[in-house]
Amino acid sequence: MSAPNMDPADPSTDPNRLLGADGGLPEAQPPWPSRDRLRVTAVRAIVTAPEGLPLVVVRVETNEPGLHGLGCATFTQRYAAVAAAVDEHVGPLVVGRHPADIEDITRLIHYSSYWRNGPVLGNALSGVDQALWDIAGKRAGMPVHELLGGRSRAAVEVYTHAAGPTVAETLEQAEALVQAGYRHLRLQVGGPGLGTYGAPGTRGGYPRSPHPDGWDVNQYLVAVPELFAAARERFGPELSLMHDVHSRLTPKQAVVLARALEPYRLSFLEDVVAPEHYDRLPEVRTASPVPIAVGEQLGSVADAVRLVRDGGVDLIRLHTSAIGGLTPTRKIVALCELLGVRTAFHSPGDISPVGVAANLAVDISTPAFGYQESHEYNEATHEVFPGTPTVRDGYLYPSELPGWGVDLDEKAALRFPPVKFLHERWAAGVRRPDGGLEAP
Repeated sequence: MSAPNMDPADPSTDPNRLLGADGGLPEAQPPWPSRDRLRVTAVRAIVTAPEGLPLVVVRVETNEPGLHGLGCATFTQRYAAVAAAVDEHVGPLVVGRHPADIEDITRLIHYSSYWRNGPVLGNALSGVDQALWDIAGKRAGMPVHELLGGRSRAAVEVYTHAAGPTVAETLEQAEALVQAGYRHLRLQVGGPGLGTYGAPGTRGGYPRSPHPDGWDVNQYLVAVPELFAAARERFGPELSLMHDVHSRLTPKQAVVLARALEPYRLSFLEDVVAPEHYDRLPEVRTASPVPIAVGEQLGSVADAVRLVRDGGVDLIRLHTSAIGGLTPTRKIVALCELLGVRTAFHSPGDISPVGVAANLAVDISTPAFGYQESHEYNEATHEVFPGTPTVRDGYLYPSELPGWGVDLDEKAALRFPPVKFLHERWAAGVRRPDGGLEAP
């Protein structure tokens, strides 16, 4: 009996026509003639953790000897799910396609799951998309930023993080970073119990509470302005300062903190509310005297567009390895250029060096650039990823090599296998003094 809406006389409506002999998807047939016989021959995910954090990289191979591309698909907290999505679902859609058809391939991957978006599928798509751009640059003999229109600046000024259990220790670390050439610093300070995000606390800080190692919002709202008052007293008015709330405030609390920080002229206040409350960001931004930077947790291009279009952000902090890769990122950034929003892309140690190179290609080429987060990778990461971008006097410089200019040594990568549940163990302990879970 024929399935509904099926014409047994028309083989194009037979759902089995796309299946190989083993029931799997055969090599994808190009939807139009190509001017040459270049084809994708394999797509696979590689997971490595040279600094302990799992990094996911997608390798796209072609039938031209030596021509391959790399893309960052790092979702540290669910790396195994991303790798499975690449190997079992996304990759087979690309094998047999011409690698130049980036727009069509990325749209096909996006639509193919029917239930779309989210960090797992977004990272899988990002890895493939970035790898195809890497191939495009190598075929053209150009770095990717030249394919995007070339430079808008000579180099990209970056910011990094200073954090400690006390204000004094945070400022000592900041002093060392200033001496190293950084002019933009994100400051975090600990406190009793768990401490602020990104800074160690003092265990047992709430001894009379059900959860002595908790995090207390009232203590936090007092401590952060004190940190920045001390920073301005020590460093003066010229040093660019930022702070990451890490989604732990209500919209009203976010406004209270922003107004308390007004005298210290922060360059931006990051992730002031949880993603579940992003619809409230326009009112928070309107009431805030401090620029608002949000976006690393976005898993949907449409959600990013809404933040930019509806006045929810001053700076968009895309995680380009989660939003879908370079293809959607450059479109969102074009919207930012038109609407006066700037970029401040997410790029700590849980982004692979390939992802850093993708960030850098956009940063160097767009007039909407604002700030770029940075991370100084250890020697093992440089060994695994030859060509890893390095900070010099507070700047990142783009590679002049074709593509991203970053490669992957798979033998070296094998020496650093990932470990599951590192983030989950930490997140399970982020609680208030009364024991209630807090956004990590």
